[in-house]
Amino acid sequence: MNEKSETSVSTPATEAVRASGIEHEITSHGRVSSLEEAAAARGVEPRDLVKSMVVRIDDEHYVIALVPGDRQISWPKLRALLGVSRLSMPDAARALEVTGYERGTITPFGSTTAWPVIADEAVSGRRISIGGGAHGIGITAQADDVVAALRARLADISE
Repeated sequence: MNEKSETSVSTPATEAVRASGIEHEITSHGRVSSLEEAAAARGVEPRDLVKSMVVRIDDEHYVIALVPGDRQISWPKLRALLGVSRLSMPDAARALEVTGYERGTITPFGSTTAWPVIADEAVSGRRISIGGGAHGIGITAQADDVVAALRARLADISE
């Protein structure tokens, strides 16, 4: 593993990415007020700041969708992919309960439950940054390595 980071940063997410063995960088930049500010702090384009969004299928089943910063989930595409007629975003308390992370810090790395991950195909081949499990912490790595480490499914799920 090659890690360029602040080794003092420790969250379940940073520990999980370290354990994955993928080359990555952990950035601690403190709170930011916009996607553009966070992208600049992590040295990536806004489209490469990937949002991790927990999506509720039903009361017991969730997925984590990875969507580029300049795009949003396409609900019709995601419903069709999952073969369901209804999806929703859980409220903040339920999101924390099912991932161990509060909104704004959610990441599939180190989630309390290893929910299936679906990554938008637009991330493929890019260097991306995702949340590091706490406000102002980012994990930057090659998207293909992240997808492989998380056993994520690549699909067209955004617009």
